[in-house]
Amino acid sequence: MSKTLVKPLPEIHQGELIEGSSEVEVAKDKGNYLRGTIETAFADRITASIPDNDTYLLKFHGTYQQDDRDLRELRRDKKLEPAYSFMTRMRVPGGELTAKQWIASDNIATQYGNNTMKLSTRQAVQFHGFIKYDLKKAIQAMDKALLDSIGGCGDVNRNVMCDPDPSNADVHAQVFPWAKKVSEHLLPKSRAYHEIWLDEGKGDGKKRVDSEAKQDNESLEQEFSEPMYGKLYLPKKFKIGIAIPPNNDMDVYINDIAAVAIIKNKKLQGFNISVGGGLAMTFGRPDTYPRLASDVAYIEPEKLLDVCKTVLEIQRDFGDRTDRKQGRLKYTVDRMGVDNFKAMMEERLGYKLEPAKAVEFKTSADKFGWHQATDKQWHLTLFVEHGRVIDIEGSKLKTALREIAELEYCNFRLTGNQHLMLVNIAEVNKEKINAVLSKYKLSADANELSGMRRNAIACVALNTCPLAMAEAERYLPSLISKIDPILEKNGLFKDEIKTRMTGCPNGCGRSVMGEIGFVGKSMGKYNMYLGSSHQSDRLAKLYKENLDEVAILAELEVLLADYANNRTKDEKFGDYAIRANYVKETIVGLDFHD
Repeated sequence: MSKTLVKPLPEIHQGELIEGSSEVEVAKDKGNYLRGTIETAFADRITASIPDNDTYLLKFHGTYQQDDRDLRELRRDKKLEPAYSFMTRMRVPGGELTAKQWIASDNIATQYGNNTMKLSTRQAVQFHGFIKYDLKKAIQAMDKALLDSIGGCGDVNRNVMCDPDPSNADVHAQVFPWAKKVSEHLLPKSRAYHEIWLDEGKGDGKKRVDSEAKQDNESLEQEFSEPMYGKLYLPKKFKIGIAIPPNNDMDVYINDIAAVAIIKNKKLQGFNISVGGGLAMTFGRPDTYPRLASDVAYIEPEKLLDVCKTVLEIQRDFGDRTDRKQGRLKYTVDRMGVDNFKAMMEERLGYKLEPAKAVEFKTSADKFGWHQATDKQWHLTLFVEHGRVIDIEGSKLKTALREIAELEYCNFRLTGNQHLMLVNIAEVNKEKINAVLSKYKLSADANELSGMRRNAIACVALNTCPLAMAEAERYLPSLISKIDPILEKNGLFKDEIKTRMTGCPNGCGRSVMGEIGFVGKSMGKYNMYLGSSHQSDRLAKLYKENLDEVAILAELEVLLADYANNRTKDEKFGDYAIRANYVKETIVGLDFHD
């Protein structure tokens, strides 16, 4: 791809299709503000699936249609339709749930799902295995717990992340509420979710939009329009993260908007705003690439909501709606140029933006075990391998967490690394929580695990993700078990080496932010990437392609021995991979394929 910035796409009217719009844009245009024929489709008892156009719209309600790929061939041979089910992702700004909400989530997973919860890399809870006829019941159960899945997926702002660590309690209390404020400010206005799943307007005298209604009725158009998103919503998904230096557990610069808190004398002064981050790429298309967000401004806290809305609206008007592979904000920023993008922000905001201030991140790792915050309250960070809350032989994690929730001694907070924090714990209750963990033989500190395992992330991949080309969550634990002896042999067992694995190049497990990253290419084959930083301010770069397990272990034998023997004091693996010329340092997304 040429690195010469090209003329930006022409501005379009937010409510009209343009020539060459993708099929998803057409579905949104005809979808009557996210209603489509979803209600009718879910009333159909003949099939366990729903029509394609409704699957696009269903994502805005936080739900993906999936099928069990382990059973796909068998069911095809028996002339049966695929084993369809639905994955629903809750909207949990900052990843915080009360004890009662955790219990409600556990109940939903047990009663309607596959009896597990997946803690996502965006601090959200995913439920897998809902069947078509239970989805409405599950969403209604969320609603009773004051939870929802609005915007969990789809071409809108997704779950807003925030640093979950309350160690510096005074500072955290000033920053953390902004995750919910931003999330609420950027929610779609359509009442489709409430009508379809919560029966709003049925028998309560409230006006309800007919799912089949035409959109040429001017009064309906005005009453049920989306003043911010427009009829077509965004060209692609949109993500926001809020970080508090020196912690960067969410890899904040991979968000469309990265808001980095600027603290002075324990007071929130404002936020650095960076735009255009994102990780997805497509094999065979060098015009797709991961990108770290670019600094554009420093703002006072009270300007955050308007700035986020303005960036979103620029993307609404200029993002590519003809090619979804080019639809993210990162490509809009590169087409326009960072300076031009900033100028457009200033024009729409009506004031000049100050330059971003200097910040320093020291780590993207979670601190496991017990820690006391400055307000004397305690918090406990628990290791949850790849975010899967499940009961298996020898590890009754799901049961233990429910028992802890039933004590009502703490809130539950998800980290950006798929782990779990129990927060706001009085000292008198620490031993009672420890007793539950001990009862189920669960560790409070994860010290017995290798540093690589503690710092590993994997996406769901097979058997449910339709995009997966290879395993991730089901495979990475066993791969690390084979890497651990290599680490032990080289004196690296406790070294925190960030390792990430995804089943495809879409980036849900943030592979190219790993010091070692694996991206599935085909069953049992992975591309290996090296060289991201422990501070998450650098991209990893392709090292070797199409490696099977034998080849992966052989490469790591060499790489890890070289690192152990030749690193400088405190040098991280990603930094050494660049210094030793295994890969080139990559900061700019346009350099990713060089």
